[in-house]
Amino acid sequence: MAANTPAQLHEVFVQYFNNADLDGLISLYEPTATLLPIPGDPVSGHAAIRDALGQFLALKGHMDLKVDRIILAHDIALIFSSWTLNGTGPDGTATTTTGQTSDVARRQADGSWLFVIDNPYGANATRR
Repeated sequence: MAANTPAQLHEVFVQYFNNADLDGLISLYEPTATLLPIPGDPVSGHAAIRDALGQFLALKGHMDLKVDRIILAHDIALIFSSWTLNGTGPDGTATTTTGQTSDVARRQADGSWLFVIDNPYGANATRR
């Protein structure tokens, strides 16, 4: 499913995440995109992003997300969304993680939107 707006990019991400659709998730990233799965430790490219997102999917969690604000500059969007991820840790205990994204997306030639930078921890990603 293509995202036709920046807001829809986050909506589709949540659908794919909650369905544990790793291929779907990867389809939402430009080939050389960057993801910050852990604050301060970016990974780039589909293979590295697949590995990082696979670890999140291993939590067998459910994500809720609310788009807070989108700033558009022609074909570039800065997306701020608040999210909560409820899952199960490796030891079987329930986990809850929250954050606010500051993601960068770009409109593609076909009109769809893809992530260029996926920063799920927003300003907290600057801290190690």
